[in-house]
Amino acid sequence: MPILHAIVLGIVQGLTEFLPISSSGHLIVVPWLFGWDDFSDEGINKAFDVALHFGTLIAVIAYFRRDVVSLVRNGLRAVFVPSARTNPEGRLAWLLVLSCVPAALVGVLFESWIDDTLGGPIVIAVSLVVFGVVLAWADRRAGSRSLESLNLRDTVLVGAAQVLALNPGTSRSGITMSAARMLGYGRDAAVRLSFLMSLPVILGAVVVKVGGLVADGVPDGLLTPMIVGVITAAVSGWLAVWGLLRLVRTRNFDPFVMYRVALAALILLVAAAGWR
Repeated sequence: MPILHAIVLGIVQGLTEFLPISSSGHLIVVPWLFGWDDFSDEGINKAFDVALHFGTLIAVIAYFRRDVVSLVRNGLRAVFVPSARTNPEGRLAWLLVLSCVPAALVGVLFESWIDDTLGGPIVIAVSLVVFGVVLAWADRRAGSRSLESLNLRDTVLVGAAQVLALNPGTSRSGITMSAARMLGYGRDAAVRLSFLMSLPVILGAVVVKVGGLVADGVPDGLLTPMIVGVITAAVSGWLAVWGLLRLVRTRNFDPFVMYRVALAALILLVAAAGWR
């Protein structure tokens, strides 16, 4: 894999993992648009995917490092110290873990079907528009709930919404923000909830994929592109988190909705013209 491709895909992964515009969709569409054939080998695809997800994991942990330390500490105390089980931080920690269960179960059970059926450019384009409209509609609902009000019902509902993100083009961050806004959370709280929910999801993906990488080994010549991918995904991911949290204090999600529609139009144009 050329280093330039690793840089571009690392930046794409870092930005799109946290912005509501679909990372999985972009990682399929970008190589398709440019005619790159780096992932014709399944081993290369899996190995580089590990690098990109590890980079975004670094980004979200680095940005929310104080929250992560508090959540881990209080979550563990809630398990081993009975008197600590009423601690709000410990309760939040386990709710975040619970939120990833629906998508994890569906992903394991239907992985082959998802890989074989979804992920085509046309499906991605349609998904970008449909779930962009959902995001715009949800964001216009009044809501002022804070992250501290998260309860079991909300966790299950937002976690179930994450199942839709297994379809490239939906966007995990976008669908969780939409679900949170529909449940009455304020925009800032919805964004923070989405970011914190990404922790167990990305960590789980990295652990599973690293297991496969250890079994298969790193393909020849891919180590340097993987390192580059980790670095660029981490830096761009941190910037995406920082930027979105600042943006939502004064703006709504409309710029991302317009971008999704514009990208979908480009994909459909390229496909219809037979350029790819």
